[in-house]
Amino acid sequence: MTAVPPPLTPRQKQRVEAPMALLQSSDHWHGGLPVLVLDRCWLRLEAIAVEELANRLPPDISHEAPELCRYRQLIEAGYPSWDAQQSCWQEFGAQACQQALRRYWAAKDRGNNGWTFASYLQLLADYRHHFHDRPRPLPLLVLARPDGGPRGENHGLFWLRPEVSDSNRPMRHTCA
Repeated sequence: MTAVPPPLTPRQKQRVEAPMALLQSSDHWHGGLPVLVLDRCWLRLEAIAVEELANRLPPDISHEAPELCRYRQLIEAGYPSWDAQQSCWQEFGAQACQQALRRYWAAKDRGNNGWTFASYLQLLADYRHHFHDRPRPLPLLVLARPDGGPRGENHGLFWLRPEVSDSNRPMRHTCA
């Protein structure tokens, strides 16, 4: 994402300094590298080790269920939908396929703020790629508002550079 990161409060800027220093001083990629997570509603900024991110902010993996992946493969291979469904039922069992669909639609109804397994893997890939940049950018994941906001917003991913973390822009908005 190339958008400008949200403004940080002076206290939040101070909290960015240690994770930024850790990232800049690391001589190799490892799971202890920081990811910043900003909860705008509470103005809470937290540094989480990249290896803990999936535990602390679990991505929605319902779309990645093996039953649904196999169904999509069969459809892409030209199978009619009924034949693809029957094949999946034989391979995985009807109950497992129905349960995968229920989880998928429940996640759709609940919403995932765009935080899917694919977006999680993309963050990891981008982080590894940016690790070779100098100065290294620090990922900032800005959480969507719990109610989804006025447009059902997604979590936002921004890359902070050391000069951005030192900016003096004030925080302008919080959740109502």
